[in-house]
Amino acid sequence: MVTVGQLVNHKVVTGPGTMTTVEAARSMSAHRVGSILVEHDHHFVGIVTTSDIVRKVLGRGQEPSLFPIGVIMSTPLVDIDERRPITEAADLMYRYNIQHLVVRKGDTIVGVLSVRDLLRPIALDDF
Repeated sequence: MVTVGQLVNHKVVTGPGTMTTVEAARSMSAHRVGSILVEHDHHFVGIVTTSDIVRKVLGRGQEPSLFPIGVIMSTPLVDIDERRPITEAADLMYRYNIQHLVVRKGDTIVGVLSVRDLLRPIALDDF
């Protein structure tokens, strides 16, 4: 059984809700990730993905340099324990119509799992 912990991207990129969508996009690009966790008072309160920026800002003709990510973030975070099977992760993504899951080890966030990460076992023929 392939677990979430075997596929998770441990690179967690974060930013405050006041960060603009342009700043968030630049940060995601620099770190080569598709999401950024939104922080408020040292807690993660939401997530913004490249799809959110495209659909909720650019697609609506908003000015990205003036648009804070706290307005477009998805909340609450949908998470999964790193020991769970990837089939459960895929089910959560399908059920909530999302492409990124926060991965936890106990009470600690250890990474973000994307739909693309779920393809790795198939690409490597490890499934």
